[in-house]
Amino acid sequence: MKFLALVKSSEKYRTAGPPQALMEAMGRYVQESFASGRVIDTGGLKPSSAAIRVRIEQGKLTVTDGPFTEAKEVIGGWAILKVSSRAEALENCKAFMDLHRQYWPEWDGTSEVFEMEEYG
Repeated sequence: MKFLALVKSSEKYRTAGPPQALMEAMGRYVQESFASGRVIDTGGLKPSSAAIRVRIEQGKLTVTDGPFTEAKEVIGGWAILKVSSRAEALENCKAFMDLHRQYWPEWDGTSEVFEMEEYG
């Protein structure tokens, strides 16, 4: 089964960036996850100031450059997991989020995990 895990938080945390200790801990965790096959791909995203929003509303297409100040949370990172169950996806996500709790205690954020549909 494949899952998409998203990490979201306020963009206020992007100015200073994560502590080096968190980056090192995440690096070790991600490498172990790649080696075990639980993680297929992962990455971080730049702030919304570097983003573009394309929206269709009432049949009209609009394009807006970031930043998106109305957003309470923005996606900061993502991972594609390949695991045997939803419970295993949850355990992986909890372990990753726990690194944030340990190494960046003032950080507040969420992770959302979506089961992916396979087409074709």
